Amino acid sequence: MGSGIPQAPDRALTGSQFAAYVSSMDARQREQAILKEILAGNMPGFLRNLIPVKLSYVTPAGRAIAATVFVMPEYLAIGSDKDFLRIPMNLYTAGTVASRLGFILPTRKIVNAIYEQSAIHFSPEPMTPGPQMRSTEYYRVHNQKIEEQSRELGIAQGTLVSGHKKDVVVTNLLANNPGRIAIYGWHRLSGAPIQPLSTVHGACYADYSHGIRLVSDTAIVNGESRSIYDVMEDPVLSRALSDEGPIPHLRDLMAPSADTPCGQ
Repeated sequence: MGSGIPQAPDRALTGSQFAAYVSSMDARQREQAILKEILAGNMPGFLRNLIPVKLSYVTPAGRAIAATVFVMPEYLAIGSDKDFLRIPMNLYTAGTVASRLGFILPTRKIVNAIYEQSAIHFSPEPMTPGPQMRSTEYYRVHNQKIEEQSRELGIAQGTLVSGHKKDVVVTNLLANNPGRIAIYGWHRLSGAPIQPLSTVHGACYADYSHGIRLVSDTAIVNGESRSIYDVMEDPVLSRALSDEGPIPHLRDLMAPSADTPCGQ
């Protein structure tokens, strides 16, 4: 699981170097740079060690469905274990990364399960809103804030953690709102999400508060290894992974048609 991630390239950019490299780029150029680095395998090694997260559903007739998904312990980042940048990205970039590397984006139910089963919860650190939210500098500063909190909490790399970003998610709302990106989460320490499920932004949008948590596209359902794509088609089994029930066009939702170019 997650075996689609290439070996990290020799002399890959660190997180700090990548932030400097894209600092003068526009949004479209930055997304292209992000895609190139991630597809080349430039990510911290600890992200490759997936963590099992358990979910369940009991049908009205009393049939129990037990599912286990395998998720990255942290949000997707560029760089090394010692120097990495948690990197927001728009839906086109995130969907391409997920599909190419053998993953999906999470559902709202999976995000909630990850939060509940995380070993450590970060306290959210929102920054001043405005156009600068989409800047590389905001990405860098927010990443630094998370790193400072991580040191205070004594978090060991590879530990399942959450609470420090909103998740880019899949939802049936995207089928009814083509060309949008869905975000959810950023749970407070009380367990309540700051961000309800939303498709207010276009698919080209990304800001510092967004994180990409990848979920292996293979799950264990009632003891059997199953394709998540198949599970999401099933009217009953899907409810173990989705509080919306079936999400039948998962691949399409992660690969929206680019009617308008990103870059604004």
